[in-house]
Amino acid sequence: MTIHTDPSTWMRDGVSPSCVVLPSRGEGLLLDFLAQRLPLVSAVQWRERLQAGDVVDGRRQTLGPAQTFVPGMRVYYWRKVEQELPIPFDADVLYEDERLLLVDKPHFLPVLPTGKYVQNSLLVRLKNATGNAHLSPLHRIDRDTAGLLLLSKDAATRGQYQALFRDRAMDKSYEAVAPWRADLVFPREHRSRMEESQRFFLMHEVPGEPNSHSHMELLEQQGAWARYGLKPVSGKRHQLRVHMAALGLPIRNDAFYPEVNDPPEGDFSRPLQLLARELRFTDPVTGQAHVFRSRRQLLPLMG
Repeated sequence: MTIHTDPSTWMRDGVSPSCVVLPSRGEGLLLDFLAQRLPLVSAVQWRERLQAGDVVDGRRQTLGPAQTFVPGMRVYYWRKVEQELPIPFDADVLYEDERLLLVDKPHFLPVLPTGKYVQNSLLVRLKNATGNAHLSPLHRIDRDTAGLLLLSKDAATRGQYQALFRDRAMDKSYEAVAPWRADLVFPREHRSRMEESQRFFLMHEVPGEPNSHSHMELLEQQGAWARYGLKPVSGKRHQLRVHMAALGLPIRNDAFYPEVNDPPEGDFSRPLQLLARELRFTDPVTGQAHVFRSRRQLLPLMG
């Protein structure tokens, strides 16, 4: 008998399961395969998870430590972090209807469960609070960035909202605090070619045909600092941070650009001064025009 439920709805403590598909050839114990394929979890920890019932097959049947390797089997497991560090900031819900949930995210809170953060990720917190396993972010926002994040509540209509971002029909505006340079003219369009650098997760500009585009304007200036309005026309990872740093205007408290200076764990004293300020779009389902603004504020300018 085949169970036709969607594995993404098999939540445990707000966490949907991850999946690994076993290769078409193999032998021995599933435990040995998992320890080799996913070495960030030790063999001892995999054994504990198998014993605890935290690993299941596609029928949601528990797989134990004695489970043998079955070619092609889909194996599901729930990610967790031992002694996860808390993040003492919460997101605020600004809007909700049958299909959408809009939140105002604080600095330092990652959107997705990843690395050292599972329960202290925005998505897991929201799934725990709402019980909705179908919640899914419609766009990216960095852990270091605060402001608006739009999520889909309904898998049936999700594609229509994703198309707004893909087709650039979603107007996104950001605000940043960065140095002021008298020799730069604003407003300006910044276009460049961005690619992944050799350093994990970081991006950089390289010669070649531009694949990134940001609109920039000066909103306010006091002494050595200024407040900028930024609109990412394209959507490359860390685009606004890279573009500002390339102009010699690194965003205040940026721990990655132009140089990596990551603060120690638990240090929340220097929030990146980048805010996803506004979203404007026409709802593809209802036709209603929406304008949403973050209620959060960046630091005041200092001379």
